[in-house]
Amino acid sequence: MKDLKLFESKKIRSSWDAEQEKWYFSIVDVIDTLTESVDPNSYWRKLKQRLKLEGNETVTNCHGLKMLAPDGKMRVTDVADTEQLFRLIQSIPSPKAEPFKQWLAKVGYERIEESQDPEKSIDRAMENYQKLGYSTAWINQRLKSIEVRKELTDEWENRGVKQGQEFATLTDIITQAWSGKTVKQYKEFKNLKKENLRDNMTNLELVLNMLAEATTTEISKETNPETFSDNVKVAKKGGQIAGNTRKEIEQQTGKKIVSKVNAKILKEPKKLN
Repeated sequence: MKDLKLFESKKIRSSWDAEQEKWYFSIVDVIDTLTESVDPNSYWRKLKQRLKLEGNETVTNCHGLKMLAPDGKMRVTDVADTEQLFRLIQSIPSPKAEPFKQWLAKVGYERIEESQDPEKSIDRAMENYQKLGYSTAWINQRLKSIEVRKELTDEWENRGVKQGQEFATLTDIITQAWSGKTVKQYKEFKNLKKENLRDNMTNLELVLNMLAEATTTEISKETNPETFSDNVKVAKKGGQIAGNTRKEIEQQTGKKIVSKVNAKILKEPKKLN
C-alpha cells in the first residue's frame, strides 16, 4: 500500500473505532482525491444512487460519523471502513483509482494461488517480513508461530469451536493467562490499533505465546473437551503454564517480558528480536 501514492496531496479524514478495531474514512474526501470533482458531495450522491439501483449493499451499510468540516464545525459525513472503501473505489471511473484496482486484482489473484498452494503464502510472508526489515531469526520464529496457531485452530474446529467470536474469546483467555493482558489490552500497551499483535512481539514474547498455544493444543488432544466451557478451561490451563514460565524467567532476569516494544517504535525493525 505504501507504493500507492494517491492520498499524499490531500488529507483524508479518518476515525478509529477502538471497540470494533476499524478505521473509518470520509467517502467524500476519497472521492475528492480520486476524481478531483468540483462538487464531490454531488458526485457521491449520484454514485450512491447508482450503486443502490445496482443492488450494491456497500452503500446501504455505510453510515455517518461526525467529523471536522472545512468550516471548522463537526458535521455528519458518510464514512466507509477499509473493505467498503475498496468496493467503492472499484466503482469510480478515474485514472487515479486504477492503481488501487490493479492492486486489488493482484491481491485477489495471490489469495487464489495461496489457497491452491499453501507454500506460496509462507514464501510471500517471508518476503514481506524481509522487506519490512525484520531479522532472519525473528522471521523464522514468526513463521513457526503461524504453524503453531494453525494447529490450535484446527484442534478447536475439531472440538466444535466456532470461528469468529469463540476463537477470539479463547485467544483472549490464553493471552491473558500467560501475559496478564487481554489481546486488546496488550495492543493498547504496545500502542497498536489495527496492526497484528504478533508482528509487534519480541522473540521472547513470541516464544511464550507459542508455548501457551502449543500447550493448549496438547491438553485439548489429551482431554477431548466437549463443550465451549470445557475449551475455556483448557485454554486457561495452557495459558497459565506459559504464564508460570514467564514469571520464572522474569524472576531470574529481573526484566519484564511483556514489552512496549513494537515495530513502529524501532527505527530499524530488523532489531526486533
